[in-house]
Amino acid sequence: MRILLTGHTGQVGWELQRSLAPLGAVIAPERAALDLSRPDGVAAAVSSIHPDVIVNAAAYTAVDRAEQDPAACFAVNAESVAALAQQASGLGALLIHYSTDYVFDGAQRTPYLETDPTAPINTYGRSKLAGEQEIIRSGCRHLILRTSWVYAMRGSNFVLTILKLARERPQLRIVNDQVGAPTWARDVAAATLAAVDRSTPLEGLYHVAAGGETTWFEFARRILTLSGITIPVVPIPTSGYPTPAARPAYSVLDSGRFEQATGFRIGPWEDRLPQCLAGGRD
Repeated sequence: MRILLTGHTGQVGWELQRSLAPLGAVIAPERAALDLSRPDGVAAAVSSIHPDVIVNAAAYTAVDRAEQDPAACFAVNAESVAALAQQASGLGALLIHYSTDYVFDGAQRTPYLETDPTAPINTYGRSKLAGEQEIIRSGCRHLILRTSWVYAMRGSNFVLTILKLARERPQLRIVNDQVGAPTWARDVAAATLAAVDRSTPLEGLYHVAAGGETTWFEFARRILTLSGITIPVVPIPTSGYPTPAARPAYSVLDSGRFEQATGFRIGPWEDRLPQCLAGGRD
């Protein structure tokens, strides 16, 4: 099996490069060879590799910057995804793609199902939803995995930001009225393997996120406690920390459908975070 992996230097991509290796040859081109910010070059790059599976872990994830540069965001998250889907369709390849809880508006207060209406409230969320729609419209074999609040001990994410700020500031002020489920990148990669390493690879749209829910404030406190860092953490409302992009107030995902299909369950976020902090760079 030939597996084309995009975004191999990212949080999820780095984990995928290891987790998918037992399935076959994982080909992870550098950005110079396959640049998703340039959709017109995607087809030739994919065609030259002729993969059996395309795993797209690359994305434009700068949520606030996307408000100022929506064209760049849509180029990576929608236009290049459409090109990948077209290539997958032509090759008969399976396209595995990662999406986000930000396709929802956060208006409900129960975990979102795959069948719940989407209504993104920022550019990033709209671009990721557009990517999903392009894949489905192409008719290619596909597996779309929506996840949430991804973190790891590498890259750019909330966990590393909190640890950095705790070394620089006497006090942290963290939003306490946005609710989600922090999900370790390693678990997303493990879920991907569970979906593919079977007699018939899973296809369709599924939610894959850690169990439970929390706020950014409680998440930050847990990170610091587990890291042995004592520093005041003050809860604030979203209005106290204005950002260019709006965030959904509630974006917990229900992963029950994926668990039933594969038998794979990530488990509560509280149980996964200590393992990441203890050895997440290994």
